[in-house]
Amino acid sequence: MAGFRSGAVASIARKWLCAQSPSRAPASRHSGVSHRKPAGPDNDASPLCVLSAGALCRSLLTSAVSSTPVLLTAAISFLSYLCRPGRPFLLDVRRNLALAWLMKQAVYKQFCAGETLAETRATMSRMRAMGFRGTIITLATETVCDHHGNRVNGPGLESGAETGAVMYPAIESWRKRTLEAVQMLSEGDQLAVKMTGAGPLVTDALAAGKALPVPMLDALDEIGAQCKAQQAQMLIDAESQLFQFGIFGVGLELMQKYNGDGHAVIYNTYQAYLKSMPASLAEHLAAALDGGFILGLKLVRGAYLATEKRSLIHDTKQDTDDAYNAVALGALQQCLLGFGGTDTGARPFPSVKLLLASHNKESVLAAHELHTRRLGQGLKTVPVGFAQLQGMSDTLSFGLLRLSGAPEVYKCSTWGSLDECLGYLARRAAENRDAADRTRDEYSALKAEAWRRLRRVFATR
Repeated sequence: MAGFRSGAVASIARKWLCAQSPSRAPASRHSGVSHRKPAGPDNDASPLCVLSAGALCRSLLTSAVSSTPVLLTAAISFLSYLCRPGRPFLLDVRRNLALAWLMKQAVYKQFCAGETLAETRATMSRMRAMGFRGTIITLATETVCDHHGNRVNGPGLESGAETGAVMYPAIESWRKRTLEAVQMLSEGDQLAVKMTGAGPLVTDALAAGKALPVPMLDALDEIGAQCKAQQAQMLIDAESQLFQFGIFGVGLELMQKYNGDGHAVIYNTYQAYLKSMPASLAEHLAAALDGGFILGLKLVRGAYLATEKRSLIHDTKQDTDDAYNAVALGALQQCLLGFGGTDTGARPFPSVKLLLASHNKESVLAAHELHTRRLGQGLKTVPVGFAQLQGMSDTLSFGLLRLSGAPEVYKCSTWGSLDECLGYLARRAAENRDAADRTRDEYSALKAEAWRRLRRVFATR
């Protein structure tokens, strides 16, 4: 890790950025993307040239807010307030249609796939047209435990749904909508699931470390089987720590069933900002080795900083970065947490498939460079894909598509009604607050692309 921090990765990043220069390629004026083929590695076009005028304008707006601390703080407060129950008419997107329209045009379309199946399918098609391997799609409903506000927000909590032992309306609704999402998947697409979106009976069981209700187990089994039949992956999202250890257990049980024949259908998500992450991952590596199944490892930094207990999270951002990079690079070298390598007592490295979800340019480029180098040298490594959220780090996403080695790059997107997605949107705003340098760099790149297009317009007159 010392070599990582000494600047080798920064050198890779600088070389990659220097290779990018403005493009003369036109952008479509009528859709979310240009319908030309994505620029290849030898093309000197700007990575952002594939964005349509509308998508570029939305990106400029949201990046301008994200890169201005005063505006971002106000935006976070506004979005957080919109998430609260009992909002007055003027601030309730379910009743105030004017506010709902404005929020959908300015914010929702930037970060979310759609409110309906048709809108979501159209977004997924546009992502593939831009050159991405596929889309990681997730339903927005979830339950979040806010330790700072001392409250739990989630489906069914306001109405008192599912208080009996026989009726499971929230689970059935979650099952039905998730299976609808599975039907939208094409080869290369992936499904991310938030278990807490299935309501209070599920979250109570997860929090207590008890077995999930039988209808929920049946639903997960049905979803896993459908994903396998469609050659898609099912990524189990990380959630609030109150529920996470229960989620991990369910994920491992599903891996034992669906990841044992050479294909990884199920992935667990590991949050690098948690101090407990290495211990949890080590246990799961051991389980995969002993059980003879592939460990689906999706690695993120973490998205619940605003609501999680602070004592559970690393003290500094550098600690989180180091934890993330140690797992990413260690897995790619098949030497991680006492598994693989030549150390005395090290256990064999289990089968692992890796998905690196990150907006950190240095982490992503270091992982891609290491993976490409090891493949070229005939050294052991693991399959890896990369993912960024819709509407964020587009310069990184499109830049990855140009690199040698044809990395698999995905965009992650959330679908559901505007009201359902408000909590997700608030967390995205908070995430940008904790990555000020990245958002400023993205804003600069977007402005450069906008000026390039304006100069081209005036140059033709």
